[in-house]
Amino acid sequence: MTIVAEEPQTSPDNALSVDTVVVAERGQWAVDIVVVFPDGVVRKRIETYRTKALAEISAKLIKRAAERDIRGPLNG
Repeated sequence: MTIVAEEPQTSPDNALSVDTVVVAERGQWAVDIVVVFPDGVVRKRIETYRTKALAEISAKLIKRAAERDIRGPLNG
């Protein structure tokens, strides 16, 4: 069972994991971000794209940036 919280009471520093999902919707491709917090899961729509390839590129870049924010700076 998945619990979806509208507004998490925790900061982005408390996120456990992040993932992006590409879904087909009304003839376009949408990118959603899914962030897991200790008290729930948040899923938000980022953008829609006309091609699946463009959506997958965007999803990959968004996920990399979000993972970098969760883990903190690489140098300390």
